[in-house]
This record gives sequence, structure tokens and C-alpha cells, in this order.
Amino acid sequence: IDYRARVAGFSSSWAGLFGGIGGGVAQAYTTMGFCTFMKTVEVTRHKSADASVSTWRIAYDVFQREGIRGLNRGVSAVALRQMTNWGSRFGISRVTESIFRGNDKSRKLSTSERLASSAIGGALACWNQPLEVIRVEMQSQTKAADRPQNLNLFSTARYIYQKSGLTGFYRGVTPRIGLSVYLTVCMVFGGDSIKAYFSESQKKKASAATANA
Repeated sequence: IDYRARVAGFSSSWAGLFGGIGGGVAQAYTTMGFCTFMKTVEVTRHKSADASVSTWRIAYDVFQREGIRGLNRGVSAVALRQMTNWGSRFGISRVTESIFRGNDKSRKLSTSERLASSAIGGALACWNQPLEVIRVEMQSQTKAADRPQNLNLFSTARYIYQKSGLTGFYRGVTPRIGLSVYLTVCMVFGGDSIKAYFSESQKKKASAATANA
């Protein structure tokens, strides 16, 4: 998607945004729904009536009751989180790179500038923490008398607001910023480094082939 966007004439910032959104949606609907469900069950099952029941047993019971749909509970929140996550991570990183370049758009960035761009992109991408909190609540196995059944995005958001106010939507944002910075450095800085390495290798091979011709 990133490549096609660049070919179509979009800037690196827009190409990164589109690529991140596309990758985030694909990730959510192929693996993240079930994986985040299992992770949330493991973290929250000790709050249920029978904490001795294993995560796999809970997953099996959910599958028996609700099928695949039950195992992918909260996938809509996951998709929104992932598309805004990776769209923001790539997009903000590319915008930051453009700011570092200034008026010289062809200038090659230093390693520290590229690392800083990725770190800034990762940190600022956590603006969507409310979607992560909603996702966790939707997939949680916690039982409470005032907790609505069959939660969706809007009923979950209303429940969180009633219980914790606006600050409830930013629970756990600090460790997530750390994780997001790490992942964005790996995906953006690391990905660019790998692409640059193979591009340089191909150029050297092409030059050597030309010289031997």
C-alpha cells in the first residue's frame, strides 16, 4: 500500500499513513481479534467467579456458546485501534522526518534523526488509548452486577465513563507509550534500514555486473 501510494504521487507522509491503516486493519481481522481476546482472558480471568478455570477452557466455553464470533469479541475496537495505531505511527514518523529535513527534502537523515522520528511517531500514536481501554473492557472476563451484557463500542465507552470518568480512558497509557516507541522504532527505523541495505546491495551487484560486461 505504501509503495502504491508513492507511485500514485502521494508524499511519504500520506503513503505511510495509508500503509499503516491498511496493515492495521489486515492485522486486526486476521490475527489480532483472537490473540487479544486470549491475552485479555489470561489477564482478567482471576477476577471471575472461578479463577481456577484455565484460559483455554474459557476460550472453549465461549466458542461453544458463541462460536467464532465470540472468540473475536471486541474485534471492531481492535480494528479501529490498529488502523489508527499504525496509520499514526507511520504517518507521524514520516511527518517528523520531513520536519528534520527542512527545506532540503532530498537530504539523507542521520541515524539519530531517524530514530527520533520513529520514537516521536510511536509516542504520539498513543492518542488512541481510549480505543485500547474499550477493547480490553469488551474482551474482559470480569463479572459485575452493573456491567452490561453483550457490550459494543458505544455501550462499553459509556460504561467506562460512568465508572471512571474521562481519566478511565487513559488507564495504562504510560507503559503503552513505551511499547509503542519500541515497536515503531523496530517497524519504521528498522524496516527502513533493512530496505536501504537491500537497495544498496542491489546497486552494488548492478554496478559489478556493468563493470564486468
